Amino acid sequence: MAIDFSTLNKPSSTGTSSSSGNLAADDPGSQDRFLKLLITQIQNQDPLSPMDNAQVTSQIAQINTVSGIQQLNTTVQGLSGQFTQLQALQSASLVGRDVVVPGNVLDINSGVGQGGFELSGPADAVKVDVLSPSGQVIDTMALGALGSGSHSFNWPAGTATNDSGLRFRVTATSGSVSSNPTMLMRDRVNAINTSGNALNLELQNAGSVPYSSVRALN
Repeated sequence: MAIDFSTLNKPSSTGTSSSSGNLAADDPGSQDRFLKLLITQIQNQDPLSPMDNAQVTSQIAQINTVSGIQQLNTTVQGLSGQFTQLQALQSASLVGRDVVVPGNVLDINSGVGQGGFELSGPADAVKVDVLSPSGQVIDTMALGALGSGSHSFNWPAGTATNDSGLRFRVTATSGSVSSNPTMLMRDRVNAINTSGNALNLELQNAGSVPYSSVRALN
């Protein structure tokens, strides 16, 4: 006769409320209750039909598995927190440096505007539109045919600066099929944020972005 594990997860019928009576499988007392039930079962078993060793071993293995999973989850959670802290320490060296992340803000330095993009496949024609803060096209560059992967471009910005708030848009066509490449921009890391278990970079233009979204370091 096997022990019914469902009794370990049912609320007590007396003395507790529904909010505090639920006995989840991860309750630290579950293992003690299991052992008490097992001992009671052995003491009251039918002498003419006793439990065999394989059955007892199987039931003990079940509660050991549950206990082992609980301990493993606790260990993994601890390692995850330590890993995030280690990442934060390593990422602190990025403060003040430039990174490449998804975005469409044109980076202008010494009269040259720079941006980038990723193509998921080869394109017959790639076009870059430079946009004003209001979204109007102020210039267009035809880059011709390009293969898949990451690409960059330079735009003669004249007297424009980063304070001009210029953005860009990239479109690509292959035959009659148009696509929207992933646009990439260069941004400055101002701070590191480790709220929760996530590591985020606080960027000058893009704000808070996940560390995993960084494509390259400059």
